[in-house]
Amino acid sequence: MDWPGFVRRHLLADGRISDAETAIIRRAVLANNKVDREEVAFLLRLKREANSVHPDFDKFLFQIVRSVVRADGVISDTETQWLREVIMSDGQASGAEREFITRLRSEAGSVGKEFERLHTEVMQVQQTDFWG
Repeated sequence: MDWPGFVRRHLLADGRISDAETAIIRRAVLANNKVDREEVAFLLRLKREANSVHPDFDKFLFQIVRSVVRADGVISDTETQWLREVIMSDGQASGAEREFITRLRSEAGSVGKEFERLHTEVMQVQQTDFWG
């Protein structure tokens, strides 16, 4: 069975990810106390396929991404490349994504030139919003 597809179809049946659905997703993702890039990719796909997401979903998603890339306090070029794919996969950036990158930049112990380029890129692309 295609579990990710099954879950996506049911969560996105109405095109929205609500606060209640966000709570369910949070419990499921954090159940084993470990989050990896595959789970982040799943969450991102949910976000991209939804017509709208509750702000709590974005908040949770960004917490998860932050924990993955800041595990060692340094945002490497490899992690930045992954972040670029995560944030810029659709060529746009929501206000929440812009805020996230700016906050991540200020919280990180160290960032490289690639991260600085990503920050600039995110600030320059068209802004979109996913909830309304």
